[in-house]
Amino acid sequence: MQETKSQVRARILAARRVSTPASRAAEAAALTRHLLAWIPRGATVCAFVPIGTEPGSADLLDELLRRDAVVLLPVAREDPVEGPRPLRWGRYRPGTLVAAPFGLREPPPPHLPPEAVADAAAVLVPALAVDRRGARLGRGAGFYDRTLRLAGPAAALIAVVRDEEFVDRLPADPHDVPMTHAVTPDRGVVELEARGE
Repeated sequence: MQETKSQVRARILAARRVSTPASRAAEAAALTRHLLAWIPRGATVCAFVPIGTEPGSADLLDELLRRDAVVLLPVAREDPVEGPRPLRWGRYRPGTLVAAPFGLREPPPPHLPPEAVADAAAVLVPALAVDRRGARLGRGAGFYDRTLRLAGPAAALIAVVRDEEFVDRLPADPHDVPMTHAVTPDRGVVELEARGE
């Protein structure tokens, strides 16, 4: 019997909690190397600042800037009635991030509208897991699924995961936006089946 999304989330979050700082640092360095080799110089990249035990590090953002990239970071807000809104975006500048809802760090205003994601060549998406078909398991709020529908048709939607979080099959719902790629510390950037559909 296939696990539910809630069961998979709980299992992965438990595994992340017992990962060591040294292993997370090594994984983050590998992810940065793979992404820098894959993302073209001067590209617009929608990225994120990892929190807690999420894979990756903010070092990637600084390295992208050194390669003339435009780096946009998410600004997440909820509507009191409708819930999560599509993400807005703020341009990353080192040393300017501020505390934000949900434990995030984000650029200060002014912010760009959700449609700014359409300019991105690559969108780095936090994930708890991703499967070979492109199904991504997030934390369940829906910010990214509402936003990624606005991405350009040629954009690479890249789930950032640990090696064991790249799996054969995950439960998925019709509203889930499939990823086109995954990146893991050992495998690097992998094209997923969703790209060919």
